[in-house]
Amino acid sequence: MGSTSVGQKKPTGTFRRLVPPSATPDASILLATRAARALADGLVSVVLATYLAAIGFTSSEVGLVVTATMLGSAALSLVVGLRAHRHSRRRLLRVLSLLMVATGLAFAGFTTFWALVLVALVGTLNPGGNDISAFQPTEQAALPDTVDDRHRTAIFARYGLIGILVAAVGAGLAGAPGWVAEQMSVDRVDALRWCFLIYAVLGAVAFRLYASLSERVEHRPQATSKPLGPSRRTVFRLAALFSLDSFGGGFTVTAILVLWLQLRFDLSLAISGAVFFWAGLLAACSQLLAPRLAARIGLIRTMSYTHLPANCFLVLAAFMPNAGLAVACLLCRAALSQMDVPARSSYVMAVVSIDERPAAASITGVPRSLAAALPPAMAGWLLTLTTFGWPLVIGGTIKATYDVVLLHQFRHHPPPEEDHLGPRGALVD
Repeated sequence: MGSTSVGQKKPTGTFRRLVPPSATPDASILLATRAARALADGLVSVVLATYLAAIGFTSSEVGLVVTATMLGSAALSLVVGLRAHRHSRRRLLRVLSLLMVATGLAFAGFTTFWALVLVALVGTLNPGGNDISAFQPTEQAALPDTVDDRHRTAIFARYGLIGILVAAVGAGLAGAPGWVAEQMSVDRVDALRWCFLIYAVLGAVAFRLYASLSERVEHRPQATSKPLGPSRRTVFRLAALFSLDSFGGGFTVTAILVLWLQLRFDLSLAISGAVFFWAGLLAACSQLLAPRLAARIGLIRTMSYTHLPANCFLVLAAFMPNAGLAVACLLCRAALSQMDVPARSSYVMAVVSIDERPAAASITGVPRSLAAALPPAMAGWLLTLTTFGWPLVIGGTIKATYDVVLLHQFRHHPPPEEDHLGPRGALVD
């Protein structure tokens, strides 16, 4: 069971109506920090490629910077994953939020290629618009301790919902710099640079929210406990499969998709921002269906049965002859592609012990970050050769392979709460 107990206060604040009935106030705080970071990530993920191009970077250099941001995130997540189980979660999250502030200020201040590559390597910038970052493993390890087990998938669904929905708002705001530059006679590069200052401000907001977390989010392992114990083999198998999925996803991070739409169909930044705003809304709405679907067919089937058709739409988008059809495929993909996220997080937390949760969250997250780091540079290079959507074809095919392998290997290994489901995921009496 989670850490909720009789006598604890109910959640208060803006997010109190979003959390399950058994949630503690810390659940609302973690949802609020997710929102602050998602707004920042959604904004800069769309602006990043345009900003780098505006200051003179080539497509290959843009891809290299994006790769550097993902490598840096992976390295930082690795450090967190190996050490977090012995350190305060609250202190760790505050330190990461300060690094987020420094990253935004540095991107706003530097314009040379190698300086930005260095900042990308040591900073927290997230070019994908999703949440592959050093924050994620720590927050995911803390979330199950804020609710009862029966509401675990629901809290992860809300966590994902808020992340996607607010990131979509951030993507929609990406057209604002162009409007400001036109209406107020501001230099376009300066207008884009302000987005990174907003990123830094939102990092400061996250710091303040993390400071209000209670002692209940801390889990003190036994002195003799190891990061991973009996679930070691399961966690490593899941980490390998999730890495395959992220490797494919690295070819189609938001920054690369924006670049492809601009090169292939000459879409403006404002239109691209609107596209990813609606894509985010569709993905967010789909998160609400994940707990109900998982209750009927199980977590593993929910992950595979929704993710596979989403990747087919991704591949189809590359072959579309015009922008309208390509965007339609991307929106169809968005409506299905994120339903696996709460199911995946809930499954990992369910099949390990409480002591193993921080390490499991980190170990399944760190390889994902590493696997997603190299493809953006490859995708950028491919787009210098041709405007055809090879990154979409390659990424979608790899991710579809992951769906099939995951279903084959884990469909007969459900979490404990799925004992009421039959061998094919059907309800049994």
